[in-house]
Amino acid sequence: MKLYDNENIGISREKTCCSLDDIEDARAVSYKLNMPYYVFNFKAAFEENVIRKFISVYESGGTPNPCIDCNRYLKFNALINRANELKFDYVVTGHYARIEYDNYSGRYLLKKGIDDTKDQSYVLYFLSQNQLAHILLPLGNYRKAEIRAIAEENGFINADKKDSQDICFVPNGDYAGFIENHTGKKYPSGRFITECGEILGTHNGIIRYTMGQRRGLGISYSEPLYVCGKNIVKNTITLGNVNSLFAKDVIANDINLISVPYINSPIKLQAKTRYNMIAQSCTAVQLDDNTIKITFDKPQRAITKGQALVLYDNDTVVGGGTII
Repeated sequence: MKLYDNENIGISREKTCCSLDDIEDARAVSYKLNMPYYVFNFKAAFEENVIRKFISVYESGGTPNPCIDCNRYLKFNALINRANELKFDYVVTGHYARIEYDNYSGRYLLKKGIDDTKDQSYVLYFLSQNQLAHILLPLGNYRKAEIRAIAEENGFINADKKDSQDICFVPNGDYAGFIENHTGKKYPSGRFITECGEILGTHNGIIRYTMGQRRGLGISYSEPLYVCGKNIVKNTITLGNVNSLFAKDVIANDINLISVPYINSPIKLQAKTRYNMIAQSCTAVQLDDNTIKITFDKPQRAITKGQALVLYDNDTVVGGGTII
């Protein structure tokens, strides 16, 4: 998929995915395997569904997850639709997760990859039953080191390629700079305040701060301070001590359930509120067709609006939604 022009975004190859260099790497591997190779131009869909949403969530005080949106709207929507148009049976990707069909429930299940350090089931919680029926994830039963060894044995140019780390369209991780360049806006400074309303100093634009942030605040205080709230209307950022970051209750909307059609009564599960956390024990209840509330057994740190809440029953993804 061609999602943007490198020169328009201002990025280089290192530590990103989906760049023009990745397109050429894929072309080289396809040539070696004697596979037909096509590049589909999805730049307009990427701009609308990923970049614009990325900006909108930051502007509304949240912290977006553009990789989930890219998977949701591009890989497993636009690409699957293109596959259907071309009469292909499956879309196959390199995600470290597994898909199984459960005869008892008659549903496709999404499960964690066996490599815990690379499991990507968290970013696929939105998949529908129809999509799961037309997706193959062959890497889910392997560890990353095994895949690199297979690639090296076959002489693939990308066998030793670095793992992608940064958001692909944000150079050097400067997301605030990207937003300002892309929108032409300047986000005004405002006040840092305590939870009691005491003015502590001046921030440099509300989009530059995320929940739980400690570094770069420029505030001298009697104890370490962290970002624990943002008020878009008043353009204020609330700072508090570490205890202010912890909460037990989470509400998410725009939900998608995979292993069950509906959560009819409170159920004990595990949940993640960010990609790299260990799933924690919780109780989940579905409030309506589009909303879930969970209560963690133990308070969790820096639960952030805009991130994904993903529910697990051991290694099976129950479903998920967007934290509000």
